[in-house]
Amino acid sequence: MKSAVETLNPTRVKLTVEVPFDELKPSLDRAYKTIGSQVQVPGFRKGHVPPRIIDQRIGRGAVLEEAVNEALPQFYARAMEEGELRPLGRPSVDVTDVPDPKDGGDLKFTVEVDIRPEITLPALDSIEVTVDDLEVTEADVDERLEALRERFGTLSTVERAVVEADYVTIDIQAEIDGEEIDSVKGVSYQLGSGTMLPGIDEALTGLQAGETTTFTAPLAGGDRAGQDSSVTVTVQAVKERLLPQPDDEFAELASEFDTLEELREDLRQQVTTMKRYEQAAQARERFLEHMLEVLDIPVPDGVVAEEVARHLEGENRSEDDEHRTEVDAETRTQLRTQLLLDAFAESEAVSVNQQELIEYLVMSARQYGMDPNEFAQAVDEAEQVPAMVQEVARNKALVIALSKIGVKDASGNVVDLQIPVEDEEDAEGEEAVELPEPTGPATADPTALPSFGVSEFEPDEPAVTEAPKA
Repeated sequence: MKSAVETLNPTRVKLTVEVPFDELKPSLDRAYKTIGSQVQVPGFRKGHVPPRIIDQRIGRGAVLEEAVNEALPQFYARAMEEGELRPLGRPSVDVTDVPDPKDGGDLKFTVEVDIRPEITLPALDSIEVTVDDLEVTEADVDERLEALRERFGTLSTVERAVVEADYVTIDIQAEIDGEEIDSVKGVSYQLGSGTMLPGIDEALTGLQAGETTTFTAPLAGGDRAGQDSSVTVTVQAVKERLLPQPDDEFAELASEFDTLEELREDLRQQVTTMKRYEQAAQARERFLEHMLEVLDIPVPDGVVAEEVARHLEGENRSEDDEHRTEVDAETRTQLRTQLLLDAFAESEAVSVNQQELIEYLVMSARQYGMDPNEFAQAVDEAEQVPAMVQEVARNKALVIALSKIGVKDASGNVVDLQIPVEDEEDAEGEEAVELPEPTGPATADPTALPSFGVSEFEPDEPAVTEAPKA
């Protein structure tokens, strides 16, 4: 087999391939065997029909088509390997010459395909990025302590008008043109949480138990989602959250510590770890921004167009030109980032072992709210395992790259991005790894969501007397 490569642009090539008849003949023999096993010819057993009879009954052209279709993928793969090319999109194949089974000749075809561009990486030790200073204030500690008190708070019914942040138990009904669309009774809602219809906070403010009001709002779900409805809401009870006093007694209740000061010190360490993660995330983002700014990384227009079309079709917004422009820009940035990380992974000879892949799948399943085994099965059935392996390799390559650059804070101090394992277990705020779009089972039908945007109701008295340790 002979192949020649013509570079059409930095991300697209044209391959011209010539395959001698001798190399095609095994595929031709298999084609005769395949077709012979599918046809019934009087006087011959099925699967034992001679080639000349198949040529007479079926036609030599059908046999050649079967052989070429089977052989093209392997010859295309060989040509890509010989040219040291890495395809990105689907190839466009044009068969220009087909040999005659009787007289021989060469199989000739051309292929146009998008490829990964060559990227010349700079010396990483010459790159430096700056992140924010790590500052932990008493206000930060107070905020975490307040959140902990919220977890241990209790609800108490009050005889007064509803104010901001109150919890209310309400009955709610929606109508459109006099027709009841949906209604629920005894649902608990906190003002300011934003989990129900727009305008409900304003409608409830100032009401007391037993009072009713009506307002207009678009429904949040169901068959009439988005349509304006007349909403009637009745307050059954008004409750306020009572928080425990921040003292030594509370520290014993909410944590493993005996004093409030010990608890505050532990919360201070948690804030410190969280902000170290924020610094690491900043370093990553600013490093990638710098690399995309200084490197010219071309992206294949065809690959971008396919991804944009798929994205818009999934959102049912194919005719939204303004959104198309936004998605196009985002897709190009994402693809340039992926190509950059692929180049890093290749330069560092990054490999992915089975345990790393399993850990990534488990973490991904957790983010999608799926059982890990079901998620892994969905990924496998969608043939997305190679994509997952590639994502793990990119993440590993990024970690290696970050370990080689200089990172300083705004005050000029060198920042160590290595976070001890023991801190990782307790840290909050760690940024999640970005994942590809889900390939498993589809999410629930949005038309099945409640019209008011409430999927789970809180109990009448969600008082908390004990909670997990801080």
